[in-house]
Amino acid sequence: MLCQKLYVEMKNYLSLVKFSHTIFALPFALVGFFIAVNMPDYTFDWKVLGLVLLCMVFARNAAMAFNRWQDRDIDGKNPRTAVREIPAGILPERSVLWFVIANCIGLILTTYFINPICFYLSPVAILITLGYSYTKRFTALCHLVLGLGLSLAPIGAYMAVTGEFGLVPILLGMAVLFWVAGFDIIYALQDFEFDKSLQLHSTPVWLGKENALKLSTFFHLLTAILIGSAAYQLGTQFESIGYIHYIGAIVFIGLLYYQHTLVKSNDLSKVNMAFFTTNGVASVIFGALLILDLYI
Repeated sequence: MLCQKLYVEMKNYLSLVKFSHTIFALPFALVGFFIAVNMPDYTFDWKVLGLVLLCMVFARNAAMAFNRWQDRDIDGKNPRTAVREIPAGILPERSVLWFVIANCIGLILTTYFINPICFYLSPVAILITLGYSYTKRFTALCHLVLGLGLSLAPIGAYMAVTGEFGLVPILLGMAVLFWVAGFDIIYALQDFEFDKSLQLHSTPVWLGKENALKLSTFFHLLTAILIGSAAYQLGTQFESIGYIHYIGAIVFIGLLYYQHTLVKSNDLSKVNMAFFTTNGVASVIFGALLILDLYI
C-alpha cells in the first residue's frame, strides 16, 4: 500500500514538472560535457557526468515546479491548464513549494562537488530559471528568458569539466536561447485570447498571431546560423572530427523549418506536434550525431 502511494506521488510530481520535456535541453548538456572531455588535458569521468545530470534534473525540477506554483491561480482560470496538478487539487501548494526548495538545495549541493565556479554561479542559475515565472506579468520577451534558462545546459556542462567558458558551448547556448524562445512563442499562440483577457504579456498578445510567428521564424533563423557556426568551430577545433556532426546540424535546421510548416495563425491543430515531437527529435538527433562524431 505504501509503495503504491509513493508510486502515485512520484508520478504526480513527474507530471508536474513535465519530466519528458527534459529531452529538449539534455542532449545539449551532454554535448557540452563530451566536447569538454575531448579537450586536451581532460578525460571522461563518470562521477562528473553523474553530477552534471543531477544538476540538470534539480534545475529543471525547481524551474518547472516553481512555474506551476507561481501560476497556480492563472492556471486555474485557463480551461487548457485547469487540469494541472495544483489547480486540480492533485498536489498541495505547500508541498510543491517545498519540492522547489529541496531541488534548489540539491542543485547547490551538487555543484559544490563539481568545482568552485559552478558552485559560485549556481545561485545565478537558480535566479534565472525561477525568475522566468514572473516575466509574463510584465514583459512580452518572457520567451527569451525561458530560452536563457535552458541555454545554460551546454555552457554549464562544459564548465563542470573544464572550470571555464568555451566558444562552442557559448554558441550552442545562444542557439538554445533562440530555439526555445522561438518554439515557446508558437506554444503561446494557444493562450492568445486568454492571455489577452487577463492582460498577461506574451509575444502573440504584443504583436498579434501572424507577427509573432514571423518573430519566431526570425529567432529560428538565428538558431540555424548559430548551430551552423558551432558545427564549423567544432570542425576547426578538433582535427580528428569528421562530418557526421554537420549532418546533425542539417537535420536540426531542417526540423526547425518543418515545424513552421505545421502551424498557421488560423490553424493551431498541430502545435503539440511542432512543440514537442519535432523539437524533441531535432535535439536528440543533433546531440547523438555530434557526440558520435567526436568518438569515431
